[in-house]
Formats: sequence, structure tokens, C-alpha cells
Amino acid sequence: MAFIDEIKIYAEAGRGGDGVVRWRQEKFVPKGGPAGGDGGRGGNFCVIGVRDIHILSKYKAKKSFIAGRGENGGNKSLHGKNGDDFVLELPIGSIITNLGTDEKWQLMKEGEKFLLLRGGYGGFGNEHFKSSTNTTPKESREGQKGESGNFKIELELFADIGLIGLPNAGKTSLLNFLTNAQARVGDYAFTTLDPNLGDFFGYIIADIPGIIEGASEGKGLGVKFLRHIKRTKMLAHLVSFENLNPSNSLGTSGMLKTYKEVRKELAKYDKKLNLGEEGLSFKKEMIILTKADTVTDSKIITKQVKAFEKIKMLAPASKGGVFVISLFDDKMVKKFKDELMKIFKKT
Repeated sequence: MAFIDEIKIYAEAGRGGDGVVRWRQEKFVPKGGPAGGDGGRGGNFCVIGVRDIHILSKYKAKKSFIAGRGENGGNKSLHGKNGDDFVLELPIGSIITNLGTDEKWQLMKEGEKFLLLRGGYGGFGNEHFKSSTNTTPKESREGQKGESGNFKIELELFADIGLIGLPNAGKTSLLNFLTNAQARVGDYAFTTLDPNLGDFFGYIIADIPGIIEGASEGKGLGVKFLRHIKRTKMLAHLVSFENLNPSNSLGTSGMLKTYKEVRKELAKYDKKLNLGEEGLSFKKEMIILTKADTVTDSKIITKQVKAFEKIKMLAPASKGGVFVISLFDDKMVKKFKDELMKIFKKT
């Protein structure tokens, strides 16, 4: 099932039931009188937050939702039944925008509920119009139409840690090793077209699709996936040893260049949206140097670790060390898992 993080829908609250014209016709009440009941109110349209990031895919085919209509009034002054509310389930992290009014709602926690559209009032029956000067009113009113509107729903994922980096840095492979997410892996760029999530001892890790130069301007997979990092508590920046500079025997520039490239895109995105210190470039960050098995000279690995540790000292938002990992080395993976648990417990 394809991951969907943005949809547009049409919604309509229920129409109110009609009031009716009725008369009392009872054996021992010779004069009778008006007895038409009022219509019931139309159902409201609401949204509620649930823990299911894939639920938007259910609405791929059906994008029109209408709440229940109010029941018409009845005999003997009976009030019509109110229409049923329509409650649309949306994943936590959803931002709902009324495209007609620009009003916004954000679902931040499970069970949070918002009323978006109110149902129409029920119409009056003829009993409502009875007076001393009008004892036999023949007037009634139709129910009012419910509110309606077009809405845009965007999902911004919540995760404890987001894996970021250039395409093919090993993000999905690391997610699979840590969480058994079983996400698709390939040996080419942009294998990951949708964010993948995994559970690491109760902590959620998100694999964010590769960010390339110009992503903040929409290149590659663009801002669609940059926005998923906004609500992530911490970033894990993956830099592959495959990015070593061939012209430098110790590879001191190639990997740093790719790291800075991604950091540059995060800063551009922050500036574009005026996020300030709430932006992506201010999030706590750990650095993971991946695919260490592709390097045979241990001096290169040592040199790279020192270079990245120096960078981290200059970044006040950073937290945790610089980690070297090869997914083919069980000891490396176990050590990293232990360190990751320590970091999570401190956040």
C-alpha cells in the first residue's frame, strides 16, 4: 500500500430536517390545533486523531464525506431525530486547512477531536407559529443546509529520531537492522520514495528519503519530505564512506562536503519558512558514518571521525557522539544500539 501524506477532500455537514404541518385529530379534542413538529438538526463533520500513519490511503478513492441529515418533524409535535455526525479519522500529525477560509487545525495527540463543519438547523413545524391571532397556522419551514467546504490534509510525521542524508547513505538499511521494518533497499538513489517508520524499543525511527542539493527549492523529492523532519525530536545524519574523495588518500573532504550539503538544505528550508530556532538546522543531531566495510585503511576511518567530531564541537544543537557503523559487523551494530538507547533516555 502506497504511503499517502497529502490529500484534498470535500466535506459537508448534514442538512436539517424539515418542519411539518400536522393537526391534532383526537376523539375528545374537538377543536384540535396545530401539532407539526420541528425537524432535527443535521449532523456535524468532525476529525479525530488516531495512531495510524497509513490511514490516509483509505481515502484515496473516496474524497467526499457527508454527515447525516436531520429527520423531519412528526405528528403530535414530535421533534425529528438529529442527524449522525461524521467523524473522519486522521493520523496524528495531520494539519487540516479549510481551502475556502484558510482556517487551520492540527491533530497533535491521539483522540484529539475538532468540529470543522456544523450541521444545519432543523426547520420549524406549524405548531411553532401558533399564536392568539393565528390559531391554525399552515406555515412550516425547511431545514437549513449544513456548512460545507474543501479541505487539504497534510501529514507531518512525529518521530523520536529521523534518519537523514544524501540518497543511498544507508538510511533504510540501518532502519531495517535496528527495527525489522523490512523496508525496500536498493543500490541506486531514491530507493525510498516514502518515509518508512520502525519501532526501536518503543521509540519511533523515521527513514526520510534522500535529500539532494536544491531540495529546499523542490528538486529531487523536494520539500514534501523535508516537512516530515519538522516534528522529529532528533536527527541522525548518515554520511557514507562511499563519498570519500578519491583524490585525497585520507578522504578528508568528500564526506564533509556531502554532510555540509545536507545541512545547507536544512538551513535554506528554515529560512524559507521563517522557522527560526524551531527549524530543522537547530535540532539535536548525531552523526553516523556508514558503510565502514568499504574502507580497508583504518587511518581513513580515524581521520574522518576526528574531522566530524570537530564539526560537532562547533554545533551547539548536536548531541551524542560520531558513530562508525558497518551493518555487516554485529559488534558495531550492538554498540550503536546501546549508545542509541542512552541518547533516547536523555532526550
